[in-house]
Amino acid sequence: MENLFKKRQNRLHLFENFRHTNIENNQPKEIPDYVFKNCEHCGESIPYMELQRTYYVCPRCGHHLKISARERIRQLIDDGSFHEHDALVESKNEEHFAGYDEKLEKAKQATGMHEAVICGHGLIKGFPLAIAVMDSRFMMGSMGHVVGDKITRLIEWADKHSLPLLISCTSGGARMQEGILSLMQMAKTSAALKRFSDHGNFYISLLTHPTTGGVSASFAMLGDVILAEPDALVGFAGRRVIEKTVNEVLPPQFQHAEFVMEKGFIDRIVERKDLKRTIADLILLHGGKRI
Repeated sequence: MENLFKKRQNRLHLFENFRHTNIENNQPKEIPDYVFKNCEHCGESIPYMELQRTYYVCPRCGHHLKISARERIRQLIDDGSFHEHDALVESKNEEHFAGYDEKLEKAKQATGMHEAVICGHGLIKGFPLAIAVMDSRFMMGSMGHVVGDKITRLIEWADKHSLPLLISCTSGGARMQEGILSLMQMAKTSAALKRFSDHGNFYISLLTHPTTGGVSASFAMLGDVILAEPDALVGFAGRRVIEKTVNEVLPPQFQHAEFVMEKGFIDRIVERKDLKRTIADLILLHGGKRI
């Protein structure tokens, strides 16, 4: 009997060693990562099934988690009505910037996208519109010449068909690997929007977390109506750069959407669950017709 109990203790000891070894070696967990997601604001562990129901907004603290461009389109555009434009257009390393090819390939593999923006047209509660949605997962949504080209072509397409335009912005700014070519996109997109506006068309800009750099200094801030999601980071230069430049400590809410709205740069902050209805109402108020 004594030997029997010793064997049992040895087995328990072996199991404990195996369990700790698996944890240390990052072996597959009993609950995979894709079942739950942690809120980066409060740390709450939320089942993905619940996140889909709440539009990827934390049910505990109300934080709006980042979502992909495809998910944004799924939330806003009526089922089966979206038609993508320029789907296969992608960037080339024309400046022969070291490591750029590898970064582009990595971004494509990680996101399943060819570039940092998806453009197309569809219906929102029956109203036709042109829509561009940026994706921060693709090189932080940086704007290179292809991003600028796709957005400009969509603006011109919407102008030709006299359709309202929605651009959902999220970006770290101009794409440094493309140098002056990326900076030119600020002027190109802005000029296209000027022609679009001159023809009496309606443009809604939606600012999501984060909207910064060259995107915030061009088409993101040129909307006839500018909406933003709660607590989105909106600004041009980074907080530390500005503090060093002005030699002052900035308030905690500096560059948050609520702070920016107080200063008059944003028209309304809209929770994600209300975005589709709000955008449809705006299109209706500006002469849109359902089909």
